[in-house]
Amino acid sequence: MRSEGEWWDVLDAHGARTGDSFLRGASNWPRGRFHLIVATCVQRNDGALLLTQRSANKKEFPFAWEFPGGSALSGEASRDAASRELREETGIEVAPPALTLVGRFAEASALLDFYVARHPSKAKLALQQSEVMAAEWVTPQEVVRRLSAGLMADPWIARLNSLWLPTTRALDVTR
Repeated sequence: MRSEGEWWDVLDAHGARTGDSFLRGASNWPRGRFHLIVATCVQRNDGALLLTQRSANKKEFPFAWEFPGGSALSGEASRDAASRELREETGIEVAPPALTLVGRFAEASALLDFYVARHPSKAKLALQQSEVMAAEWVTPQEVVRRLSAGLMADPWIARLNSLWLPTTRALDVTR
């Protein structure tokens, strides 16, 4: 029987489940293995993109900006995790099939699946205060400016260096 806590599937370098699970925060992460993280770039009808600001109580990168997301739970599919994280952190409901995968980015012990989704301009946000202290709808140029200014959470530097061009292609950024 599993102890309480957040359990992740352990993945190989290709993203396939190994059959093992890992308790978040436990020591001895298996070398050469990964867990799945997800994030979503939401575009409003007017072309604005949603950024969230990490809560002040976060141990890593408090006050930094990012796209809403988090870890997939054990047994959870990537799109399902992205939909859940978006709903939990912002109150925005996007069905998993409505998420478009931009790409996957490999980090030291995580694989990030990055999605785009469209949402109506009148979307009302309900922020999860333990995770998110603020949210802003910004232009794509503002995302780049915040990245260049060091205002994005550090992991987003490498992520967006790899995934920003395909993200802009997946979005309608000509508005």
